[in-house]
Amino acid sequence: MGLFEDINQFLEERIEEFARNNPHLELQVLEEQLRQQEKESLRLIIDLQGQEKRSQDEILETAEQIKHWHQRIDKANAAGRKDLAQAAQEREAALLRQGNQLWGKMQGIKQQMEKAKELQRQIQIKRQELATQAAAAQSQQAKTQADNWETKTWGQNVTTPPPEKGDDLDRKFSRWETEMELQEMKRKMGR
Repeated sequence: MGLFEDINQFLEERIEEFARNNPHLELQVLEEQLRQQEKESLRLIIDLQGQEKRSQDEILETAEQIKHWHQRIDKANAAGRKDLAQAAQEREAALLRQGNQLWGKMQGIKQQMEKAKELQRQIQIKRQELATQAAAAQSQQAKTQADNWETKTWGQNVTTPPPEKGDDLDRKFSRWETEMELQEMKRKMGR
């Protein structure tokens, strides 16, 4: 057990060190998680909108049935058929109760939709904050790399200027180096 715990601790330390050295990667993972949550909240909103539409349709159908039975009550009363009028009033009352239940259900769906929309707004704000942090981390990493380059080449006769912040080749190499470090960590974890 001791060897396994030592290896586990070693790997955790390497991963933490890697995360400290590459904070932008951690921020990218968090941003991806927020993107997934935003997609889920959008799906929920769309589902709730469909439920709301179905509830509205059911309410309108029930209202039409209430109107129909109310007319039948009037016809039965006009014809002196109290037995039919009474039965029609009972049916109308049942439809009114059903309509009230449907209305309450629709109101609940609307409340859920408002909560889902608020959640989506909060996720968007968090994603914007995270994007700002990621940009700052990348800027800091680029500055650190530039400082390291200047420190390493100080006093040497170097004809190649330091990479620009927007240097595409530098970004490609950084990405490749990061991928290589991840591959190496995966290999070590697989042993």
